[in-house]
Amino acid sequence: MYSRPRTLDEAVHVLTRHGGQILSGGTDFFPALGDRPAPDRVVDISGITEIKGIAVEANCIRIGGLTTWSEVVATPLPRCFDALKSAAREIGGIQIQNRGTVAGNLCNASPAADGVPPLLALDAEVELLSAAGKRRVPLADFIVGNRKTLRRADEILANVIVPRGLDDATSAFLKLGVRRYLVISIAMVAAVVKRDASGRVAEARVAVGSCSATAQRLTALERALVGAPARTGLCAAVLAEHLAQLSPIDDVRATAIYRNQAALTLVGRALNACVGSC
Repeated sequence: MYSRPRTLDEAVHVLTRHGGQILSGGTDFFPALGDRPAPDRVVDISGITEIKGIAVEANCIRIGGLTTWSEVVATPLPRCFDALKSAAREIGGIQIQNRGTVAGNLCNASPAADGVPPLLALDAEVELLSAAGKRRVPLADFIVGNRKTLRRADEILANVIVPRGLDDATSAFLKLGVRRYLVISIAMVAAVVKRDASGRVAEARVAVGSCSATAQRLTALERALVGAPARTGLCAAVLAEHLAQLSPIDDVRATAIYRNQAALTLVGRALNACVGSC
């Protein structure tokens, strides 16, 4: 059964009564099929306009789940979103960016999902909608493993909510792969730095992807950075022990040891990029 609801209410009704695999941009859905046939029940939500686009509200910025990565790049947003925009430009080629959605990237829950570290560094939450109502879950809790999330089968990721506490902070996203473009990352880092009136770090956020089953915030490093001079050389504060919580793997792209070393270097470079643009 293939259905293409036009409203959220209709989509929720279909999922509640019949279930099914949600389809939006399809950039992960179709490649994942390989030679297998499509699932028996597909709910194509790509025509639902209610959860497309980005709204700047008084206390938060609301990113509709069906917002494409090209729309993220094109929308004027506070400086703290520069890392997210940089990540958006790294998600496949322009054709993928024109079709792939924010919700699809998060719900696919790949350890190498480029959109996750920048949103983690922004303390994003996801808003899930079902017939039972809405619920919000911190993104840090939403992705629980490789390709695993807390989304129930009857829920749609309707919005990503980012609080507006860091509008003037600087941010950076760096990604390492075997080539410059169209590549699955070996390691990636998103950093956000807010400085105080004296030119010191008032708040820092650092998230690393592709080095664990889920992207991780380096909270010990974040605490250590507070009060440090917000200038080039901030990378010296980054120690190997700050990355101890990561659990990189050996695979065809890199060894675990290389991933860990690469992440250490990328964290330092991302922080320097943030303070260099303060």
